[in-house]
This record gives sequence, structure tokens and C-alpha cells, in this order.
Amino acid sequence: MSATPALRLYAGPRARAHIAQHGLSPQDIGVVPGAAGGPKGLVLGPLDQFIFGQWLPRSDQPVDLVGASIGAWRLATACLSDTVSALERLSHDYIHQSYETPAGRRGPTADHVSERFGQGLRGFYGGRVQEVLTHPRYRLHVLAVRGRHVLRREHPVATPLGYLGAFLANAVHRRALGGWLERVVFSAGEGALPFAIDDFRTRRATLTDANFFPVVQASCSIPFALRAVQDIPGVPPGAYWDGGLTDYHLHLDYRADPARGSGARIVLYPHFQKAVIPGWLDKGLRWRHGATPFLENMLVVAPDPAWVARLPNAKLPDRTDFTRYGNDVAARAQVWNQAVAASQQLAEEFARWLERPDPGRIEAL
Repeated sequence: MSATPALRLYAGPRARAHIAQHGLSPQDIGVVPGAAGGPKGLVLGPLDQFIFGQWLPRSDQPVDLVGASIGAWRLATACLSDTVSALERLSHDYIHQSYETPAGRRGPTADHVSERFGQGLRGFYGGRVQEVLTHPRYRLHVLAVRGRHVLRREHPVATPLGYLGAFLANAVHRRALGGWLERVVFSAGEGALPFAIDDFRTRRATLTDANFFPVVQASCSIPFALRAVQDIPGVPPGAYWDGGLTDYHLHLDYRADPARGSGARIVLYPHFQKAVIPGWLDKGLRWRHGATPFLENMLVVAPDPAWVARLPNAKLPDRTDFTRYGNDVAARAQVWNQAVAASQQLAEEFARWLERPDPGRIEAL
């Protein structure tokens, strides 16, 4: 893997201009997003360990962490005191998760996955939630979605019909998706959000000891693969699902920063690709994959597609691997471990670039 460069850098115009003039220091960073994307996030583990374990600790400014699904899990883990070892454990636990597939089925039941996943979350963060909620520098924001109308409660007939309606509405206009799903941002502590929320129907709530586990589980609850989380404390009753449905890659309006002045901070985005896709339902709508002015302050740190092609199966780990390897957990874990080991190159190349930030390496986002 070492013969092939691993790292690509992409940035919005304001971020590129800042780096060209000033370079990039940890003090410049104000926001770190964490995308949904399931196992793809595994290759970002070494980058996370470098950024949160070595680089950001050289500064002292507050930083907002904004995550959905596995991105929320990664960023909540970054708030733990033993950051590097906690992130290493997250990678290990994610790689070795296993679910029993009943005879005659292609995959495990949603009830089983939800139960096992909830147990894993409690085992991982049990007794440590306050570390996440009261970190002296990092303020965590977890995104989930609340179903509206026929999606307000999970139902074997109404839920598939509701998601069909959501898909069709979203294909017409992204804002129309808000008639079916409401973005809910759960924030640790008070204060302004690091992004504007007038682009989509949004509700704000406080992330607390009482709702931490159901919120993180809801943010990771892919419809039909897991059960919705019902009636989370502190927010209106209803069914709550994966935050990636509305905000797959956190394509949010980071230009608005009323607490610190508009456009004042760099959004550092360890990501698994160049495109910052708005919602999960936009994956097939390629005209929505381009950058917008929302991302003008963003620097994306991502793997080179040519490097990805040299990974096992010529791709990033993804959810299809659960079907590909079935109950052969050891074979899946071996492939995923190989991808994580190779992705140490991403962290090493980013660390070298930061020593002498070359704006010539940065491509337009």
C-alpha cells in the first residue's frame, strides 16, 4: 500500500485561501463533522486518533463535533479522556460485532440487531457519559430524525409506505422531505449551533444523561435494519431513526457562526470520499453531490480512490460485507482489520502535510 499515495485534500474557497495565506494550525479548527456511512468510517480511525490524540490537543479553543450514525459514535468517543485507546477500542468493537442470522434469512432480524447494538453501546459508554457531555473543549451534537405523520410510529405496512413517500418527495425537492422526516439535533450543553438550520425542518434538544443511549442508538438506527427508537426523553414522542437519512454527510450551512463571527473557523472533515452528500436518499441523485457555499470553510481529508482500489475487495469496508461474509465473522474481521491497518498511511501523510501545509495539494471541493 505504501507505494500508492493515500491522501487527498479538498477545500472550499475560504478554507483554501486561509491555508494559502496562513497554513493550518490546530487553533484554526472550529468544527469537526462525522459522516454516517457504517463500516466505511473504520478507515478514518487512525486519522481520528492522530487528530484528537495528538494534533488538536496542541490548541485550546472550543471545537464543535457534529455527527450522525457511526460519525456520532466516533465523535462521542473522541470526547473520552483516554482518547486514543478509546478510539482503538471503538474500531475493535465495531470490527468484531456479530449478529445471528436465523435459518432461511439473508440477515439477522431488526429486533436482534437493535438489542445487540444497544447492549454494545451501554458496555462501551457505561459510567462514562458525563465525560462526553462535559468535555472541557469539545461540544458534541448528535443528529437523528423523527418520523412525521405515517412515520411517527413504526409499523410493518405504514413504515415502508412512508419511506416510499419520503423517497419520492425528496426526489422532487430536498425540503419536501421535511414533510416526512424532521432533523433533530441533540447538543451537549447550551449555546449556538455551529451551523444554520433554516435549510430543513429542524428541532433542537439537549443531550443528557437520561437520553444519551437512546439518542446515539437512534442516530445509528437504519430503517428496516434496526428498529426505530421510540419516545426519547426530552423530545416529543415518536419514532427516531438514523440521522443520516436527512444528513448523510453533514452537508450543513457552516458559514453561520453567530457565537464567534461568521466564517471565522475552519471545518476539518475527515471523510471517506470527496463528495459531501446531503441526505441518504440523495445517494442516487448525483446532481446533489457537488459542493455548495455551505462548505466554503471546509477542508476534507479523504482517501485517494486509487488507494482505495488496493484495499481488500478493492473498496472500503461497507454494509454489504455483512451479507458477503454472513456468519463468517472471522473472515469479515480479517478484511476490515487489513483496511484499518492500511489506513494508518492516511494519518501519517496528513501529519506530514501539516508540518508544511502545501496549498498546491488542495483540490477544489
